[in-house]
Amino acid sequence: MALMHLAQHWGGASLHVATVNHNLRPEAAQEAAFVAQTARELGLSHDTLVWDGWDKHGNLQDAARQARRALLADWATRQGVQAVLLGHTQDDQAETFLMRLARGSGVDGLAAMAPVRDAAGVRWMRPLLEITRADLRDWMRANELAWVDDPGNEDSQYDRIKARQALDLLAPLGLTRARLSQTAAHMAQARTVLNEAAATAARDICRFEHGDIVFDASALDALPADTRDRLVARALCEVASNSYRPRLSALRAAQAAPSATLHGCRITRNSRELRITREAHAVRDLRAPLDSLWDGRWRICPPAGLDRPSRFDIAPLGEAGLALCPDRAGWRLPRLSLLASPAIWHGARLIAAPLAGFAPEWQVCAREPQESLPLAPYSH
Repeated sequence: MALMHLAQHWGGASLHVATVNHNLRPEAAQEAAFVAQTARELGLSHDTLVWDGWDKHGNLQDAARQARRALLADWATRQGVQAVLLGHTQDDQAETFLMRLARGSGVDGLAAMAPVRDAAGVRWMRPLLEITRADLRDWMRANELAWVDDPGNEDSQYDRIKARQALDLLAPLGLTRARLSQTAAHMAQARTVLNEAAATAARDICRFEHGDIVFDASALDALPADTRDRLVARALCEVASNSYRPRLSALRAAQAAPSATLHGCRITRNSRELRITREAHAVRDLRAPLDSLWDGRWRICPPAGLDRPSRFDIAPLGEAGLALCPDRAGWRLPRLSLLASPAIWHGARLIAAPLAGFAPEWQVCAREPQESLPLAPYSH
């Protein structure tokens, strides 16, 4: 609420407001209506985005955060907005640092949230990172502005709330919100240096091969552990179109095994190379229209002169499709990679699988990793 009022005071932009109703409390719909009414009084458009996806399994706060980001990214794309402003404060920065410190995170995990970040086709901005939650409440009171407190912010079953309560106890030791945020900023600077070292190494030891990312195994093993982990983690994020890196312990275990699945990817290695490809099970049920992006990175175009038939879909080749491509001379990838590769289907009939040599006149291309593959900061 403070961010909405402040943004309206800043001026210089056309503002649109969105509220995510997570459907977790009976009062949520009424609270979203309160935001909508306040936005209207400020002359701003408002949309309520509803999440119905909680299955009561796993980490609720993490699931809600990811769903919230996906809903907002879709909304922003449809609205055609240039940026989405988020209300994270210095408190959020300090709480995140403390939570990740408790998990034993390294430089990347402890690095500060970025004030500006591009992800999911949207620019995300956090203009309040140097302002405390208390400062915002004082400003709201001074201007006689109303807000609603979420009772979940007092529920100590969540790690974030435990961290929030611990900050008050740590402050007398000098571990204030400002000091922890400052340390997180120092970690972000260190992360930049480490990413640059990884980028230099990547130019000589990895290649992009029809959607797979392949490393020279011996050269990768010779790198410092941080550089090696950074490169493999980023490659996993690229192949899976997932901006959140896997846990370090799982990452290192997967690198040491001859074959492993992690982060929606399959990692295989032999004496010559370590290959990261999409994991077939992760895309098993993924279908998309022919004229759309499949799995966040693949496009397939029909041969010249052939219209784009709307009845055709992009789906994984899978075992059934690969059985129809017995001529290995036409295979452009190993078998495990082909199982998760995109193909054109008409119902249960295979139309084209260019990477497996079936109807190779069709054009298939994957979104290549950005030049900043090892440089792109891991998300917060």
